[in-house]
Amino acid sequence: MSPFPMPGEAARDLVEVGRLLYEKGLIASTEGNISLRLAPDRFLVTPTGRSKGRLAAADLITLTATGRKIAGAGEASSEIPLHLAIYRARPDIAAIVHAHPPTATGFAVAGVPLAECVLPEVLLSVGSVPLTPYGTPSTEELCEKVLPTARGHDAFLLKNHGAVSLGRTLREAHHRMEMVESFAKVLFTAKLLGRVEPLDPEEVDRLLRMRPAPPGEGCGNCATCTHGETGSLDESLLNEVVRRVEERLRSK
Repeated sequence: MSPFPMPGEAARDLVEVGRLLYEKGLIASTEGNISLRLAPDRFLVTPTGRSKGRLAAADLITLTATGRKIAGAGEASSEIPLHLAIYRARPDIAAIVHAHPPTATGFAVAGVPLAECVLPEVLLSVGSVPLTPYGTPSTEELCEKVLPTARGHDAFLLKNHGAVSLGRTLREAHHRMEMVESFAKVLFTAKLLGRVEPLDPEEVDRLLRMRPAPPGEGCGNCATCTHGETGSLDESLLNEVVRRVEERLRSK
């Protein structure tokens, strides 16, 4: 049995994921792009300039691994070269979702990674969610900035831009994007409440051993974790964001 989806099934699934992302507010207007590996050298992708919540199967574009269009009436998103670069670096994944989930993107705009080990389900299903350096969208520069992170993580924030999630299936990539936004909401709420209690480092180790991590992934989250990278979370910056939100709420 082929490990890749049949073209008709793939198109239906991609259209559905676009609709779900739009209905859940993870993308707005013509934001975002989605891709799915159909074969080692064939990819189904969303078109540029179209709402991903209102696509039909006929709107989708089929590309080669080098980005050459072989089917479809429109043009692929200018950000699809980033997808293709990630596929080359990650032969273990078959789907990519790029969206602009509001809360998670707020962290990306503030320059703050989702960098605390607090939710077991996030560690199990997504792993760590780092922040990549800024790169101009739709450029080779962005690919160069993102690939070191994409090689070792299944989801990450794009500085001042949005979020990307990867999966062995389109369903998995979509679920990871939803989880990233949910995690951002929970972490921000905990910060507003003034208290975040990370999981015990031994528990983090146990959880990370339970998930099939991509090559090279450690935790990379909090400074107290045995897998952590000290200083990965800019605590003072996040506290400043929380302080400003509180001030605005009090002024209303």
